Amino acid sequence: MQHHKSTHFYAIGLSYKKADAEVRGHFSLSNEGKNNVMVQAKANGIESLILISTCNRTELYGFAEHPYQLIHLLCENTKGTVEEFQDVAYVYKNKEAINHMFRVGSGLDSQILGDFEIISQLKSAARVSKIEGLLNSFTERLVNSVIQASKRIKNETELSSGATSVSFASVQYIMNSVENISEKNILLFGTGKIGRNTCENLVKHTKNSHISLINRTKAKAEEVAGKFNVLVKDFENLEDEINNSDIVIVATGALNPTVYKSLITTKKPLLVLDLSIPKNVNEDIKALPNVSLMHMDDLAKITDNTLEKRKAFIPDAERIISEVMAEFNAWLDTLKFVPTIQAIKHKLTDIKNSELNTHRKKIADFNEDQAELITNTLIQKITNQFAHHLREDSDSSDESIELIKKIFQLETTENV
Repeated sequence: MQHHKSTHFYAIGLSYKKADAEVRGHFSLSNEGKNNVMVQAKANGIESLILISTCNRTELYGFAEHPYQLIHLLCENTKGTVEEFQDVAYVYKNKEAINHMFRVGSGLDSQILGDFEIISQLKSAARVSKIEGLLNSFTERLVNSVIQASKRIKNETELSSGATSVSFASVQYIMNSVENISEKNILLFGTGKIGRNTCENLVKHTKNSHISLINRTKAKAEEVAGKFNVLVKDFENLEDEINNSDIVIVATGALNPTVYKSLITTKKPLLVLDLSIPKNVNEDIKALPNVSLMHMDDLAKITDNTLEKRKAFIPDAERIISEVMAEFNAWLDTLKFVPTIQAIKHKLTDIKNSELNTHRKKIADFNEDQAELITNTLIQKITNQFAHHLREDSDSSDESIELIKKIFQLETTENV
């Protein structure tokens, strides 16, 4: 952790807060881009670097003499320009950069409050940096602290409870309104993104082994089905399949309704979820007494309520972050005086060795082992006293270090 005096820890980047999707796209790092950044960072003597690039943010965390080095690396390897970056970017230094990583990693800075995707992205980014030899002890310890804070927030608060995505809200709605879900026939019609996510969540949470999938082009259906272990049925049999189902999820991308009243002949209770924009289920099916229809807009209201509830847990999350961050900062402060403590130990050991030499010559049956034991214990106790003082009195530790160096005439050149 010995940097040159001139390097600082920076976080530079941009997020959904000031940059729209198009601008974020300009700064998005491809895998090739990430590799190039790593290679160039090493060539430029940057000793630690973490890259995060998601649809909501692109960020670099690293040690540099000037943040421009990191900004330059980002702009060189994306479509973005420095001018464009300056319009929407943020640059944090030292304690602020540490604070920023904590907020990002615990979902407080996410577009969806309490989103836990980001912590796994941070973890894998740190893993990549470690393999590349671009993760120093400071950054590794910091990432581990952020992971610890995020775990505690997940376990001790409800910052991440409830449904914030329409697909998750759909699954919760289905599970709350249909009994014996694992025995029901579920049909997914269409392979729109939200429909696919809903399907994946259903497979995960309902233990239902007979979910069917129909799509206009069968190949597309088979591709999706392969991922989730669901059955593919023919588009020609759509009507039979609908009438054979208890739950139909419509995720088609058509301009006109793909499901309408005349298709439905079943008398069993049928729940239809329309997860398409524009609506792909004709409202006229509501006239059937056994059919209930739920549209994406209704589900979106559930997600809005969730987010409102989550806001109440922000203070708890911030308190946890403060605790974990205080531990990290305490560790950081101890690093400052490690060289001094080691130098004291060396100095005392030198004094001890010359004393033992003198006594060895004077005393006939000099007990080498006992003398070694006693003097080593003394050295340890004296050094502990100094360490304790420096740890407790971190405000004036710089002056203390200077004073100790004077008293013991120490030469400690390495300093953080």
